[in-house]
Amino acid sequence: MSGAGGGELPAEWVRAELPEIARLNPPLDRCLISDSVSVDFVPMRAVEPEGGGLRRPEISAYGTVKKGYTAFLPGDVIMAKITPCMENGKTCVVPDLPGAACFGSTEFHVVRTEPGIDARWIANFLLQHSTRHAAHRQMMGGVGQMRVPAAFLESLKLLVPPHSEQQRILDSLDELLSDLDAGVAGLERVRAKLKHYRAVILKAAVEGAFTAEWRKEHPDTEPAPELLKQILIERRRCWEEVQLQKFKEAGKTPPKDWKEKYKEPVALDASKLPSLPGGWCWTYVDQLRVSPIINGISIRGCQTPPGIAALRLNAMSENGFDYSQRRYLPLKPSDVDDLWIREGDFFVSRGNGSKKLVGRGTQAQEPNENIIFPDLMMRLRFAAFLRKTRWIPLTWGSLVIRNQIEKAAKTTAGIWKISQPDLARVLVPLPPMEEQAHIVEAVEEQLSVIDHLEADLKAKLKTAQALRQSILRQAFQGKLVPQDPTDEPASELLKRIAAEREERARHAATVKQAKPKQKPQRKRAA
Repeated sequence: MSGAGGGELPAEWVRAELPEIARLNPPLDRCLISDSVSVDFVPMRAVEPEGGGLRRPEISAYGTVKKGYTAFLPGDVIMAKITPCMENGKTCVVPDLPGAACFGSTEFHVVRTEPGIDARWIANFLLQHSTRHAAHRQMMGGVGQMRVPAAFLESLKLLVPPHSEQQRILDSLDELLSDLDAGVAGLERVRAKLKHYRAVILKAAVEGAFTAEWRKEHPDTEPAPELLKQILIERRRCWEEVQLQKFKEAGKTPPKDWKEKYKEPVALDASKLPSLPGGWCWTYVDQLRVSPIINGISIRGCQTPPGIAALRLNAMSENGFDYSQRRYLPLKPSDVDDLWIREGDFFVSRGNGSKKLVGRGTQAQEPNENIIFPDLMMRLRFAAFLRKTRWIPLTWGSLVIRNQIEKAAKTTAGIWKISQPDLARVLVPLPPMEEQAHIVEAVEEQLSVIDHLEADLKAKLKTAQALRQSILRQAFQGKLVPQDPTDEPASELLKRIAAEREERARHAATVKQAKPKQKPQRKRAA
């Protein structure tokens, strides 16, 4: 099973299964609580990842939470059993809270330790990556609803030290991890500042702050409305080329009025929109594209050829695609003729479990072989002018764009999505083409510094996470503090736990036998 493996035991330690030293998902004595009594309620969001503790419990009346929720007490260990919360380390010891009892999400397992077993020992054991990986392997359920069964905890094996040594180890562990947490918190503060600085740079870009002096020095630059006219001409020309190709493939002669079927994009009334620098203009995404917005394809595939190569959704990053993130679909090239990725195509994530990630976009670099895109992406093929300057990829992460996308996004079954019509109506500030190039160059120079710093921070945080796990391994191998030969052996502790359990069972049986049985009352005749 999972948990502690073989190897030499530290002095006076024992191997035990979790049910030998703790009660799993124990019931609450509800007879002691009335409906009006205040209790604490712990939603899943109140438990911080990576053992960060319980931060934001709520107060509820017992009558509103007594049915359909998980009951526990201060001092219990709660462990998220659903993905991805379990993998994220949403496990903690419940602190002392003001309510008469605690209730929480149905997605918690509860572990109540026996006297002599510190709850922190169990919580930290469950937070080890090795334990989480073992739990993940035993998960059951459908996609997005995978859960760790109670059977995992029932068969979980771990090493148990003497009670006094538990305290010494946990005190040392708390000290080491608190120092580590302080360092991680500092790194996270720096990362938050870099994120804010990135947003400030993008805001300055879309408002023209980077090129205020440049505009004064270049008053004769062709304004954006003229650029937009050229884009609209290219848009129509591309449509006509596609229609002529369709007529040719069908062996038909184009009718006289075929060009009249072209639909001009909706004109934009910018009178009520925020003002832009001189020479700029507002546009709809729909005005800038030269081919229809299309979704990718959704079909089951496999990890290896044969078949058509198709990107996975996680291949998308802010700087293009990781083309190694692919699968293979049982299709012919003729089935996906309009889905091949071209260099310069812009792709938008049309669905995501996080509202902050739906609608994120990237411009594709040249693929190393023919490859198509998945159903949860939409393709925007912009005019050649914009593909060249990279103006759209630069501005897509700005609040100007993000606020519109998040306002338009809708959720169904926990998935946030944005539709093609909503995407077409996204407003984009458009500078003159020459000015775009100057802004992009200035912004990319500053963002490259941020990218480098963020990569360095990510590496440091990864190192900190590895160090945390190394400290936990040392603790559960008995290597964090020296053993004390005067400690009561853990084997004696387990004997005492077993004896106390037997005594509780005998007492419960005696109380049950002594409780008088109530005779059912006869119904009186009417």
